[in-house]
This record gives sequence, C-alpha cells and structure tokens, in this order.
Amino acid sequence: MSGSLPALQQHAQSTATAFCQRYVDPPRRKQQQKGGQSRPRPAQRRPKTGKFYRPRDHAASPFFKVVRERFDEFENVYPSQYQQRYGYWRSVIRSSIDKFIKCGDLKEGFARVRCPDCKEEYFVAFSCRQRSCCPSCDQKRAILLAHRLKDEVLVDVPHRQWVFTVPKRLRVFFRFDRHLLGKLCRAAFDTVCDVFRLEIDGDCGVPAMIGAVQTFGDLVHFHPHIHAIVPEGVFTESGHFVHIPDIWKHRAEELWRERVFGFMLDTFKITDETVANMRSWRHSGFSVDNSVRIDKGDQAGMQRLIEYIARCPFSLTRMVFQTSEGKIIYRTTHPNCLPFPLSGDQTLMKGIPRNFEVYDPLDFLAEVTQHIPKRLPATNLETVPQALECNTFKKRS
Repeated sequence: MSGSLPALQQHAQSTATAFCQRYVDPPRRKQQQKGGQSRPRPAQRRPKTGKFYRPRDHAASPFFKVVRERFDEFENVYPSQYQQRYGYWRSVIRSSIDKFIKCGDLKEGFARVRCPDCKEEYFVAFSCRQRSCCPSCDQKRAILLAHRLKDEVLVDVPHRQWVFTVPKRLRVFFRFDRHLLGKLCRAAFDTVCDVFRLEIDGDCGVPAMIGAVQTFGDLVHFHPHIHAIVPEGVFTESGHFVHIPDIWKHRAEELWRERVFGFMLDTFKITDETVANMRSWRHSGFSVDNSVRIDKGDQAGMQRLIEYIARCPFSLTRMVFQTSEGKIIYRTTHPNCLPFPLSGDQTLMKGIPRNFEVYDPLDFLAEVTQHIPKRLPATNLETVPQALECNTFKKRS
C-alpha cells in the first residue's frame, strides 16, 4: 500500500480494529416458536481460534493521564518550586517523557506480524524503551535481562542478595552528583571482596558480583542503595567454586562504611569533621543485608530476584487517584502500616502511621522524574570484570 503517513496510519488502525472484531461473539437472536412465543436460540459453540494479541491501552494508565494533563505545567513551575530540592532541570526528563507518550501508540509506528501457517496477522506498536518512566518497557527489559544472566552469565551455585544502604545524611550528595552512584557500586564490590578475603585468609579465590543501582524507595522518594547478586563463595584461578556459607556480617557493615567514607572524602563531598561526627553515632546508618538466599538450581527464584532488582521505580498497580481533590494515593508493597515520615525524610507527608502516601500530581511527577537516568549502557547493572574472568562464571557453549 502506498500513500502518505496519515493514510497508512488510518489504514493500520482500521485493519487492527476489523481484526479484533472477528473474535467478538455475535448477539443471540430470538427464534420464533409455535403460538407466537419466542425463545432464545441456543448458543453455538465458538470455534477455537487460538490466542491472539490484544495491544495494551497505554493511555488508560493513571500515570499516563497525569503526564498528559500536568507535565507541561510541571515543567513550567519546576525552576520556582522544585529546582532547589531536586536540582536543575535536566533535558533528559523532557525527551524521556515525550517518548513515553508515544509508547504503544499505533499512530507512532508499528510492526506487522503474520503467522505463516494460519495467515492471521496483527500490528504491534513500537515501544519507547525508556528507563525509569515506563513500567511496561522496564518490565520487558527486566525479563530479558533475567534470561540473559541465567543463560549466559550466572553459574548454577548458591547465591545471595546483598543490599547496601547509606545514611540519610549522605543521600543528598548522590541526588546532585549522579557520578557518585558508580562509585557506590564499586565500593559495594570492594566490600564483598574484603569480606570474603577475611573468610579465605588470602587471595586464593575471587568473589563475583552483579550490582544494580536503585535510587528509589518504596514510596518513590529518593533512596540510593545497591542491590547485588553474589555467589555464596569464591572462584579459584582454575575455575573451581569454593563454597563459603557463612560470613562475618558485622564486619561487612564496618568495611562498607569505611569504603563509602573513603570515596566521599576523595571527592570532597564531606570533611574529616563530618566523618568523625558520624563515627560517634550510636547507629551508623550504614547497613548490609544478605538474608535472601537463592539455592542451587532455583531458576524461578533467580528469575524473580533479577526482575526485582531491575524493576521500574514505581508500579501502576499501587497508584490510585483521589478524584475528589485530584490527589494521587500511592501504596507501599507491604500491608503493614509504617510511621511516615522517617527521620530525615523531608519529602514525605507527616501524619499517623500508614502504608500509603498522598501526593499532589506535580509533586508525584517530581518524585518520579528524579529517577530518570541521564545515560546508561545496555543494562542498568554493572558486572564486575574480575568475576567474568572465570571460565565457569561466564558459561560458553
């Protein structure tokens, strides 16, 4: 078919609509009975046609409606209302949102899919492939990443999830200087190396780690931390795996704290006086948790873990509108009520303990867009080179 782009788009929409209408059950017709009475005709069995693709309605999501109705206003008022808290306006925010608006829209481009056997066909709209602002694309990316890591990278050995967090006093530096996030991930790997070095008493093995930087908390507020997948042991030079089930967790937190203090001092973000003051705290604010364990052969568990650490900062299923006042209610993943705001969380609304947060639409856009990265490689994960040097860690056919 030849013609202008609008004509092609109109033809695509009409063809897709006609295709979907083939599968709509026809209305039941009344059959005339003897004596003038009518009775419904028995429903005919619908022939089996197999599964077919139904495109998602991207414009029906609550986040899309907020973006469409309020994003221009948010961009206009950003310098006066949000710049001091979130930093200067970043051009990547506008470009990412513009592409998100076009995600899943047939008018913006599509691929035509046709079955060579049954000759049925349908149209698949192009995706925006944006990060941290499109839950659909982030979920697809997480699924593909999970399959890639399981099939090509990870060895079938026990693994643990390590979570590294920093005190609230230091988190503001990562908001205004995103280059520190890479240093944070490197500090996490150095901590893992230090911990296993204490266990094996030397350099007879190399640990491995796949780390993901997450900048968001359960309520979309800024909370930089590291999620890492770490084998429960080390790899020797010959490629053998040495299982180390137990580690010194209290030493891990101490080593993690010193690593963070080190690169924060090197980048002149804090001073020696700040470090001395934070060392005097009863609770340091640094934490290392490795309680989540994935057993050997648990492919489903590893799939869920990778999808979890590579997920979108927010979920559409937890986003609810309060239509009377136009507010946005965002729920947490946990049913238990928690006291908000926690110490140092200035962006969360004060009140009674609850498992949700109430946002103004513009405030919610500010919270979401702060997690959009400037530029990232193929994935949002940093694979430590030392781990990939082991032949058994990176499987080859």
